[in-house]
Amino acid sequence: MPDLLIELFSEEIPARMQARAAEDLKKRVTDGLVEAGLTYAGAAALSTPRRLTLAVDGLLAESPTIREERKGPKVGAPEQAIEGFLRGAGLTRDQLEERETPKGAVYFAMIEKPGRPAAEIIAEVLEDTIRNFPWPKSMRWGAGSLRWVRPLHSILCILSDENGTSVVDLDIDGIKSGNTTRGHRFMAPQEFTVTGFDDYAAKLKRAFVVLDARERAEAIWQEAANQAFASGLDVVEDKGLLAEVAGLVEWPVVLMGAIGEEFLELPPEVLQTSMKEHQKFFSVKNPKTGRIEKFITVSNRETADNGATILAGNQKVLSARLADAKFFWENDLRTAKSEAGMSAWVESLGNVTFHNKLGTQAARIDRIAALAREIAPVVGADAGLAEQAARVAKADLSSEMVYEFPELQGLMGRYYAEAAGLPQEVANACEQHYSPLGPGDDVPSEPVSVAVALADKLDTLTGFWAIDEKPTGSKDPYALRRAALGVIRLVLENDVRMPLLATLEWSGSRLASMQNWSSYIGASDEVLKLADQLNLGDDGKSVLLDKLSEVAGKDGRILTRETNPEETEDWPDFLIALPSARSQVDAEDLLSFFHDRLKVFLRDQGIRHDVIDACIAMDGNDDLTLLVKRARALEDFLKTEDGENLLQGFKRANNILSQAEEKDGVEYSYGADRKFAEDPAEKALFDALEAGGAAISPAIEAEDFAAAMRGMAALRAPVDAFFEAVQVNAENEVLRRNRLNLLSQIRQVCGQVADLTKVEG
Repeated sequence: MPDLLIELFSEEIPARMQARAAEDLKKRVTDGLVEAGLTYAGAAALSTPRRLTLAVDGLLAESPTIREERKGPKVGAPEQAIEGFLRGAGLTRDQLEERETPKGAVYFAMIEKPGRPAAEIIAEVLEDTIRNFPWPKSMRWGAGSLRWVRPLHSILCILSDENGTSVVDLDIDGIKSGNTTRGHRFMAPQEFTVTGFDDYAAKLKRAFVVLDARERAEAIWQEAANQAFASGLDVVEDKGLLAEVAGLVEWPVVLMGAIGEEFLELPPEVLQTSMKEHQKFFSVKNPKTGRIEKFITVSNRETADNGATILAGNQKVLSARLADAKFFWENDLRTAKSEAGMSAWVESLGNVTFHNKLGTQAARIDRIAALAREIAPVVGADAGLAEQAARVAKADLSSEMVYEFPELQGLMGRYYAEAAGLPQEVANACEQHYSPLGPGDDVPSEPVSVAVALADKLDTLTGFWAIDEKPTGSKDPYALRRAALGVIRLVLENDVRMPLLATLEWSGSRLASMQNWSSYIGASDEVLKLADQLNLGDDGKSVLLDKLSEVAGKDGRILTRETNPEETEDWPDFLIALPSARSQVDAEDLLSFFHDRLKVFLRDQGIRHDVIDACIAMDGNDDLTLLVKRARALEDFLKTEDGENLLQGFKRANNILSQAEEKDGVEYSYGADRKFAEDPAEKALFDALEAGGAAISPAIEAEDFAAAMRGMAALRAPVDAFFEAVQVNAENEVLRRNRLNLLSQIRQVCGQVADLTKVEG
């Protein structure tokens, strides 16, 4: 069985595209080969900045011959039908066979497709792969029609076995396949011939090309760590940057340089971000001080001066970059330490639109501050500090440093708040209020930070719900799913007991009462639309401009003619309609969205969706902490033998009861009478339900769900025994009604824990 080697050699492929491109090459080629009948033992795809490589082992030398019997029309069928069958089968009339079937004589055709050489199939599959390759971006060059991420220079495509090596003939826009490739662009640019993958990889290594991206990354990290260790320093780990740099070089040469003394007092995050974003440098820190003191750069070649010239050039460029960062830092510090402090930045956010229907960033900050103050007592935070933190948390968005490096927002807010002399809790909240951003992100635990983080995310959700910008399908442009998950993690991991529905309603009403009308009316089409809705005349827009801001009182109340007659006495009539014209939040719908995200979150922790549904159906389902405690206890209970059997008993009782209620047109929920109990198992169930209710109710009230589940477990045996010994639908109508009421008592007692009708059997 031959082995296949393919190399597509081009100008430099962007690092971010290389890994995906290698996998796409592997999938498209191997899928095409298998579809054509060529199976293989194994395949591996590799990449460097200038080449995509695919090695396929144990390939069939040719596709197998396929014989297929095809049933045709009846003998005597119209000539057109027979001719159509012959064309589809690729046969002539004399090649058909007549056979008798239960439905009469029928034509049959035996179609044989002979196998084809592997080289012929490979050429077709590879050409189709190259011409239809799924690059995120591609380009044309020269006079050809081929599109590739960068100009494609050569195609290596060979089959090798014990008899030798052969080239798979292929010609794409004048690029002919061959058995040659090139090494490093500068250190070994000469062309050389290869006979198979092992020969190819060995010759590339001698030509200063490390073919495997993982090997390049490991070499870079090992050498960087060694050089840093020799100086008593540590390399700051950055897996994303390591993967990117490994995709920029074919022959990595690690060099360590020093950062100018004048820049060492910059915050380490500023140094790290500047070097990473602009220069693709690794940061090297002093483990004793935490300062970033040096950098690691990775060159793509060895030089006679051991990289001294390269390092000098990099240091020169880095100094210019860091000089800018130092300028931004010093300017921002002067602003933060000024008399106005960070409030000057907050005021400037009045000119920054958050969303054209939700007002400016400054208006949003007002809403978040009010909501943080409201939430603070629930999370154990000082209300004043929570409001203060919310008012400055986004101030750094106006700073020069964050304008240059948006990824530093929040972090720089902490530095500037500390410089301004604000309380440490406020400074920490500036950094932490964006968290958690993802499932692996840490969750803030300081009460002030938790309050502001919750307020920030809840305002985002209520705002976009109010303007009907909800996630749809896979689209979520405002990351509302992430915001909801952030709220869930903040609540659960900090054991916060918060009535979420009431909080959403409060936030929604605050949004309506504090909507930034000046920003809203700045969008002329929206103003005209509102003017038309209110049947205003030609001067309607100017009146709107004058009066619209009066709708919300200074204290944030929604003013109406009915509730505030004195304050609205001089309003034109059309303004009465404005409060109802404002955006409203469907808090119940938003709570349902939280429940959906909670299901996803808990599913990853092994809690079934039907168990969560059973708990959501209970009162207090907007208290997420309580809801999850109930769900976890129920999940654990249902995994036990008692839980599983009791669930079946409950479902049996509920089904019998539901059918009887539907048939009789009455509700059996008025309490069973023990004096009508005949069977000992029936009497035992009365006792068990009485004891169970006495145990479960206080446990639920005390939120001791483990105890409630133990009370449920005690019901398992009496319920099983009852159904074993007693016929519910007895001929005696008094006994039947009494037993149905007893089943209702089972449903009522078990239903205190969760709605078990929603749990799958």
